[in-house]
Amino acid sequence: MDPTLLTQYVLAGLVIGGIYCLMAVGITFIYSVMKMINWAMGEFYMIGGYVQYVLITAWLGPQRWALALPLAVLTVAALGMLVQRLLLQPMFAGQLERLDEYATIVTISLTVLFRNLAVVLFGPYQFSPRDYAPPVQLGPLPINGSRVVAFLGAAVLLGLFALVVRRTWLGLALRSVAQNRLGALAAGINLSRIDMLAFGIGVGLAGAAGALLAPVFLVYPESGALSTVKGFEIIVIGGLGSLPGSIVGGFLLGLVESLGSVLISPSFRDVYGFGLLLLLLALRPTGLWGEQAREA
Repeated sequence: MDPTLLTQYVLAGLVIGGIYCLMAVGITFIYSVMKMINWAMGEFYMIGGYVQYVLITAWLGPQRWALALPLAVLTVAALGMLVQRLLLQPMFAGQLERLDEYATIVTISLTVLFRNLAVVLFGPYQFSPRDYAPPVQLGPLPINGSRVVAFLGAAVLLGLFALVVRRTWLGLALRSVAQNRLGALAAGINLSRIDMLAFGIGVGLAGAAGALLAPVFLVYPESGALSTVKGFEIIVIGGLGSLPGSIVGGFLLGLVESLGSVLISPSFRDVYGFGLLLLLLALRPTGLWGEQAREA
């Protein structure tokens, strides 16, 4: 094995792993605060890609892609907050707290709705905005410029997310609700508002991943399906409910897929993650940072 080629694949794995982290952190964050699984995360990823494509090609132009990125993230986050307020909030109303079946039905229905809406509006075609940046030369290794931008964007967003969660009053409220919803309610925290913000932040991270990867993986109605699968792979690997586990799991999945492609075969790229998942579940069923039990 050529060391230069191996290094290139390792870097490629780390780059794509950073993007996987956005999706996984979004899923884990929503679960931690609202105690529900959002099965429509991939569709918010897809919507982020479409918003980025429309902003670049129709409104702002390819030179203003850096301005389009935050606008795409904010658009998806606003859509998420609207969905939470109109469709998911009844799950937490009255005596129907934590109706998991309701959340599953609603989010799966959103998956079907958003995919078909994308087909109606854009057709079953693949779109791609212009690359964000020219290829970057890292020593002897050429790296796709759009992938580098996506990795740096993911790092910035994850850093901002950690800053908000750890250093602001909003983050304190979010962490208290994630730890104990009843205790947070007794302390005077508005649960409905926190749930809305948490859902918006979570799907906003997924939309950011879709916007960042729009030139790399293209934009089409089914683009969110595979990203959803990978997101759930990561949260199981890292441990359901663990934000550090989601980040480590994202980088680990990216490395396994990249190295498996060069050492074995690129035809089975998506299989390697499932192999890692099964192996880890056999050795550690709770995941890397999983909890043995969770109290309400």
